[in-house]
Amino acid sequence: MAGSRAARGTAECAGSVWLRVNTIEHLESIDLDRARGALIGAAAGDALGAPYEFTRPGSDAEIIPKGGGAFGWEPSEWTDDTAMTVAVARGLLAADALTDHGLNAVAQEFRVWLSSGPKDVGRQTKVVILHGGSTAQSMTEFARTKVDRGAGNGSLMRTAPVALRYLTDAVHCVSAAMQISDLTHPDPHAAQACAMWSYAIRHAVLLGDFNGPHQYLDEFATPSERGFWGELLRRAEHAGPTDFRNNGWVVDAVATAWWAITNAPGVHEQHLAGVLERAVRAGGDTDTTAAIAGALVGARWGAEAVPAQWKVDLHGYPGIDANGLAELADSLVEKSQVCERVSRSGT
Repeated sequence: MAGSRAARGTAECAGSVWLRVNTIEHLESIDLDRARGALIGAAAGDALGAPYEFTRPGSDAEIIPKGGGAFGWEPSEWTDDTAMTVAVARGLLAADALTDHGLNAVAQEFRVWLSSGPKDVGRQTKVVILHGGSTAQSMTEFARTKVDRGAGNGSLMRTAPVALRYLTDAVHCVSAAMQISDLTHPDPHAAQACAMWSYAIRHAVLLGDFNGPHQYLDEFATPSERGFWGELLRRAEHAGPTDFRNNGWVVDAVATAWWAITNAPGVHEQHLAGVLERAVRAGGDTDTTAAIAGALVGARWGAEAVPAQWKVDLHGYPGIDANGLAELADSLVEKSQVCERVSRSGT
C-alpha cells in the first residue's frame, strides 16, 4: 500500500525522487505563522499601496489602506498583485509546476481570474493571457516571441506561493519560480528576480532571517548574475527610492523592496509596518513594490506581525480574506511535506 501511495505521489511531485537539495529534516518544525505571513504580508502591502499607485506620497501623508486610488479600490482590498498570487497558489495546489500539467494549471488559473473582470490588469499580462493560447507552453511561447518588453514587475509580485510549495527543495523552488515567471514575462531579469525572491521567502520561512537573497546568489547565480544582483542589493541598502524611480521595472522593484526592508527600523510588527510604509512612500507602482516587500518581510516576522486591523479588513479575489490566505499557505506547506514524504518513501 505504501508503494502505491508513493507512486501516486510521484506523479504530483515530479522529480522529487531523483533530485532533493536542501531538504528539511524535520518538517514539523516549519513555522506556519511565517509561511502564512508570506501571503498575508504580500496582500497587506498590496492593499496598503493600492490607493497611492502612480503617486509619490509626501513625508507628512498618512499611509493607511484607505481605498480609492486610480481604480476605486475598497478600503483594504487587494489588487491584481494578490489576485494573481492566489491564482499561482491554486495552480500549485492542483499539480506540480515542474510538469506540463502543473504549469497548465497555473495558466488556467490566470485565465479564470481574468474572466472574473478585475478592476486592473497589467497590460502585458492581459495580452499574454488573452492571446497566448490554452496551454502553458503556448502562453510562454507567445510571451517570448510577441512581447516586446518582458522585464516588468508583474511576475515578481505573484511569486510567494512558489516558496511555500517548494519549501523542501531549493532547486525545485528556483526552477518553478522561473518557469511561472516565463508564462507572462520572458525577460531573464524577471525570471532571475522571481528565483531570488522565492528562494529568499523560502529561506525566511525556514530560518527566520533576511540572508536569502545573498545566499541565493552564492548558491545559484552565474558569476555575471551574481555581480549584477549583488551590486543592486548593495546599492539599495545604501541609496534611496529616488535612485530607483522606475519601479515598474523588475530590477528597480527589487531595489525598492530591498531598500525598504534593509532601512526600516525595529523588529516584528514595527519593522513590518515600517517596511510597507517605506515601500509606499517610494511612490510609483506602490501596490506592487509593497506587495513584493511584504512577502519577504511577512515570511521573516510572520502573519502575527501584520497589524491586526489590516488583517481583519483585508479582502479580495476570489472573495476571501486573510483567513483564506492563511488556509492557502497551510495547504501549500502541506503539499511540500507530502512531496517530501513521497520522496523519502520512493528512495
